[in-house]
Amino acid sequence: MKELIAVVGWFVGVQGLLGLAGRVFGEGPWGLLQKRWEVPTAGYAVLTVVGAGLAVYGERAKLRARAAARA
Repeated sequence: MKELIAVVGWFVGVQGLLGLAGRVFGEGPWGLLQKRWEVPTAGYAVLTVVGAGLAVYGERAKLRARAAARA
């Protein structure tokens, strides 16, 4: 389950970052989300932060599980 949370976090974070970068530096959002939904710029910022949080949580949980298995 921890691996799934980390993968989802990475995906959401990257999509949020691509959308935000496309809005700021390009003419429109980049990534897959813009093909289905119209997300505002603040929404892409929130997706980036939430995705980063999920990725960090998942990766740290995996590290704790490995450390507990060694002990």
